[in-house]
Amino acid sequence: MTSGVRRCGSVLALVLCTAQAQAQGQEQAQERFAGSVDLDRVVGEAIASHQIPGAVCWAGHPGRLLHRAAYGNRAIVPAVEPMTMDTIFDAASLTKVVATTSAIMRLFEQGRLRLNDPVTAYLPGFQGGKSSITVRQLMTHYSGLRPDVDLEPAWSGYETGIGKALVDQPVAGPGERFLYSDINFLLLGEIVRVLSGRTLADFVSTEVFEPAGMTTTRFQPPEQWRPRIAPTEVLKGQTSPLRGVVHDPTARYMGGIAGHAGLFTTAGDLAKFATMMLTLGVAPNGRRIFQEATIAKFTEPNSPPDRTEIRGLGWDIDSRYSSNRGELFPIGSYGHTGFTGTSMWMDPRSKTYVILLANSVHPHAGINLSPLRSRVATIVAAHAGITAQEVLLTGYNEAMTAVTRKVNRNGAVKTGLDVMVDQQFASMGGRNVALITNHTGIDRAGRRNVDRMIEAGVQLTTLFSPEHGFAGTADHENVKSMRDAATGLPIYSLYEGERRTPTSEMLHGVDALVFDIQDIGARFYTYTCTLYNVMELAQKAGMPLFVLDRPNPITGVRVEGPMLDPEFMSFVGCLDVPIRHGMTVGELASMVRAEKGWTFKLNVVKMQGWQRGDWFDETGLPWVNLSPNIRGLNAATLYPAVAMLEYSRNYTVGRGTDAPFEWVGADWIDGSAFAAALNARHIAGVRFYPVAFKPTASNLEGMPVQGVRFLITDREQLNTGLLGLEIAGTLQRMYPDRLRFLDNSKLIGSRRDMEDLQKGVDPRLIQERNRVQIKAFLERRAKYLLY
Repeated sequence: MTSGVRRCGSVLALVLCTAQAQAQGQEQAQERFAGSVDLDRVVGEAIASHQIPGAVCWAGHPGRLLHRAAYGNRAIVPAVEPMTMDTIFDAASLTKVVATTSAIMRLFEQGRLRLNDPVTAYLPGFQGGKSSITVRQLMTHYSGLRPDVDLEPAWSGYETGIGKALVDQPVAGPGERFLYSDINFLLLGEIVRVLSGRTLADFVSTEVFEPAGMTTTRFQPPEQWRPRIAPTEVLKGQTSPLRGVVHDPTARYMGGIAGHAGLFTTAGDLAKFATMMLTLGVAPNGRRIFQEATIAKFTEPNSPPDRTEIRGLGWDIDSRYSSNRGELFPIGSYGHTGFTGTSMWMDPRSKTYVILLANSVHPHAGINLSPLRSRVATIVAAHAGITAQEVLLTGYNEAMTAVTRKVNRNGAVKTGLDVMVDQQFASMGGRNVALITNHTGIDRAGRRNVDRMIEAGVQLTTLFSPEHGFAGTADHENVKSMRDAATGLPIYSLYEGERRTPTSEMLHGVDALVFDIQDIGARFYTYTCTLYNVMELAQKAGMPLFVLDRPNPITGVRVEGPMLDPEFMSFVGCLDVPIRHGMTVGELASMVRAEKGWTFKLNVVKMQGWQRGDWFDETGLPWVNLSPNIRGLNAATLYPAVAMLEYSRNYTVGRGTDAPFEWVGADWIDGSAFAAALNARHIAGVRFYPVAFKPTASNLEGMPVQGVRFLITDREQLNTGLLGLEIAGTLQRMYPDRLRFLDNSKLIGSRRDMEDLQKGVDPRLIQERNRVQIKAFLERRAKYLLY
């Protein structure tokens, strides 16, 4: 890309250079309109800043092109190739709407499929035939299924992929919350195959693409197309990029035909498709592909009416992924994006479409195109005649059919300690045991693990305590060692002076270690780093370690960034996991041991009765304040977000008040303005109201401050990773540079995120970019989940 950009020299020269390349090899001319200069500029800037090697951009109305241009290069390795108008792109998730949704539309019109039918009506083996998930919930991503099937250990074959999708366990109830999932469309593609008797590729080609005149749109592109295909990523261990082979690993493992990815297409063919959608079913060649009512049905809201993420059937309308709608197209317009850099958006009111195809994963993935997509759509909308907004619906409340509303579960969870009590600690018999614990180490009846072990005859010789001490009440750096008043056992502090790990003298005569501490579920909490140090000791000493597992109090299904850069690892955060990792201490221990290649014997004593979606109040277990400033489940839920900035000395997170981590403030903040600004961001699951308070300890002790208090309105919708970024971003926008984000580097964890916050980048765009790392972590952690 560098050579291509330098050859052109400037944004304007880049466009002219591209046009010259097209003139030499293509008959199509560029189309220009009032917004073309701005489109040239923003796309050119994206190329010059190495976000993309090149792009093709089309915009228009049915029968009238507004803008058509190719920019930059379609390949930069192994050789530079100029972008051309007829370049073929790996459509990635545009497959979901252009191919799979279209196939479902045809079956719907033929009366062979009903939207509110359970998936088991068409795939009897799904979830053992007992699931209530509907076809509509697959199409709107409200099924509760995970983002993707497991990719490890390696596998191959279409039937294998479908088999994995059929048995994958949901992590939320049907209709409970929006979870964008490739599994949903894997299953929809299989429904098409079962009902039609043909592959998805064959069915949609004969029923939609060929009649619509889309001659360069298909799965498994033929070899003769290869020179026109934009290459994607150079995979690890490879020297050449993927070209003509689908980028998505699941679709690739399945042979290139899947409901969620695998389609290859051009901007010209997508313009024909968009024209067909905007004319309510009539292709540019005059052939009717779908009935008007079908188009209207599939492109209006079909997600549960009381949910903030609004989706059509397949199509995105207004969700966290709809950045490509821009800031002017109205709600009621619709579109979709693809991971490789593809996107399209259509507005039925103004009859406008905008298509941006870029291979942003070439030669390597990791670039977030949300800002570029948003700018492109806004420019087109500004010059396309957007006037009054109009919403017409055929119905909406029918989307409530088969929706499961979250009812708080009354569980009867047994922790690892409870399980060991039931077993009389048999596996520890004959061992001299050292126990690493604190005040949270109690059973369901509230009795201490120390006492239960001694009663069972365990040879308990030594106790170790983490930060905050054995009683959990110390809120300072140097916690002294002591003796347990009830048993006389020594309690060695692992938070005394510089000591964070037991010494060999403390372990004299010990031949087994036991860890039993309730964690909070956030990356920056030192209890897990105490566990890490104990594991490292177990490896060096060749000593077995028992981890008595306990619930993640803020559920085991929510995983939210940022991730932790290696340079910021510390005793505060010693694991390269997201801020909210969704794992139990037993699962973390299993992952650390495997990834470190350690060989000591690890015995994770699993809980009984815990479900991954459980909040702590649904377990039936007694709550104990996890530390002096985590005094309830609300504080624990907000902690991953609020604590991200607590190392700023001129800012308070509520320490020294009656509700730490449930409000924030500073002597330079206007509480009313801050609350209004945060509420204007419409952050799902939380509201803000202004407060004034005076901390009695920690930062700003004794000083009157203003700030906001947090009211959780829907904990299932709340994304604490995003909330933390939103707090930081709003403070930076209102009070530039009053906070030094680098002071919080061990908490935020990502240098790039901190730099973007300092620059004023929208937190939603930062979160969107972090999805790449989060997805990789989800794949990494999958093999270590115990529940």
